[in-house]
Amino acid sequence: MPVRYLLKTLFLPPGGLFLLLLLALFLHRSRPRLAACCFALGLGGLWLMSLPVVVQWAAGKVETVPPLPLGEWTTLAQRADAIVVLGSGRERSDPTWGEDIPTGGALERMRFAARLSKDSGLPILTTGGLHYGEPPSEAAIMAKSLTNDFGTTVRWQEGLSRTTWENATMSAAVLQPQGIKRVIVVTQAAHMRRALWCFEKAGFSVIGAPVGFLSADNGRLFGGWLPEAQELSNSGQLLNEAAGMVVYPLIYR
Repeated sequence: MPVRYLLKTLFLPPGGLFLLLLLALFLHRSRPRLAACCFALGLGGLWLMSLPVVVQWAAGKVETVPPLPLGEWTTLAQRADAIVVLGSGRERSDPTWGEDIPTGGALERMRFAARLSKDSGLPILTTGGLHYGEPPSEAAIMAKSLTNDFGTTVRWQEGLSRTTWENATMSAAVLQPQGIKRVIVVTQAAHMRRALWCFEKAGFSVIGAPVGFLSADNGRLFGGWLPEAQELSNSGQLLNEAAGMVVYPLIYR
């Protein structure tokens, strides 16, 4: 896992673009033309990744699963047996709360899952392992927050998975022996295609419940053509998902 994370961080943008800038610095005397190309690619890539308008356009290509219609929330029990909320990391030893807490992305997922559960009466499973290799698991952190902050009880926790594929297969090991094969999966809109693919491969009939759409109108001044630091993170998320959608079918069959 650390090696996979290191390689992904180094070679996927923005890490790979910073490497191009470092290469340009290293080559600027011996290979000035190559250095100039590396510099242009690195700086140009970082500039494009920082533009809200580019993120909005790219997200439209990745976020292909539509939002769950509001009018269907109360009737979901006719089409599903449980709600599965995927982990999204954790904030370690948060000073305000004095403990590990869910990330902002996880809170988005939990809020939606809690609302769906209250409207439909469906039980919830949280899934996610040890993000830092230490307890508590992401599943346990989310379950605690769902209870304390959203007034929603979590019936099952799957606290060992480290990847989306493991989210699906280990959730299957918990739910399918109980006859649960129809699930609603709650995760970020950019992540939903890969999540649906994994859960369907694990033997579930799946309804996608995406949150956090990056393809929505960015609403920025000047139409989103000014660079913003947050968009570098959003671009990295989109690129990670695009890479995942290519790699997963090759390694998981």
